[in-house]
Amino acid sequence: MAVREPRQREERIVRTDVRGLLEIKAAPLNVLILIKEYDAGGEGSRPALGIADEEFATVKKLITREEVRAVSLAKLRLRHDMTLWDIGAGSGSVSIEADQLLPNGEVYAIERNPQCLAFLKENLGKFQSRHINVVSGEAPACLEELPDPERVFIGGSGGNLWEILRAIDSRLPAAGRVVINAVTLDTLTAASEFFENAGYQLEVVTVNIARTRPLTDYKIFEAHNPVFVITAVKE
Repeated sequence: MAVREPRQREERIVRTDVRGLLEIKAAPLNVLILIKEYDAGGEGSRPALGIADEEFATVKKLITREEVRAVSLAKLRLRHDMTLWDIGAGSGSVSIEADQLLPNGEVYAIERNPQCLAFLKENLGKFQSRHINVVSGEAPACLEELPDPERVFIGGSGGNLWEILRAIDSRLPAAGRVVINAVTLDTLTAASEFFENAGYQLEVVTVNIARTRPLTDYKIFEAHNPVFVITAVKE
């Protein structure tokens, strides 16, 4: 326990841990500030970008893979106090990692699939996410009651891509960003056409991932389907 020099005659500034609070005789009028600290390294440390896919409870293959997740979050250009919509949140992997980058912001994880919602809530508890709001419903209808976003990530649109993009366009401020993960040429073409017609700055990055197979006699790379990471910035 460290006691600093008082600024006024009867003022005390004490730094301690939670257990040490039991030993402190505090005045009736006092201010308590709790600061969460993380250990460097180890299993209990704060998650960094690229949490292993195996750490998430999920429907098989319905997850934004860790390498694609890291690229997508980088393209979002998140600031600490922003509001993010994660549409088609699935297991919540993007929301959970974004939560670490938005200590003063809010994440709205939007999902319509009941099975995915169950896994999403399980993962939020596991990673102790604090700023994620689960929205059960189908976009764009469920977006009306949400606060306006500054960033939007779309991992799945349920066949309503154009309707969702129109709703986003009406709410997104200038310089706002939308990042879409597309695995089909249909989604890539539709999204590119919408953003070009709406006057957005558009960038598309193709992410090709191949991983070595564990526990095999030979190191063979197993390729995953390419993902188109679409980034659109509103003029």
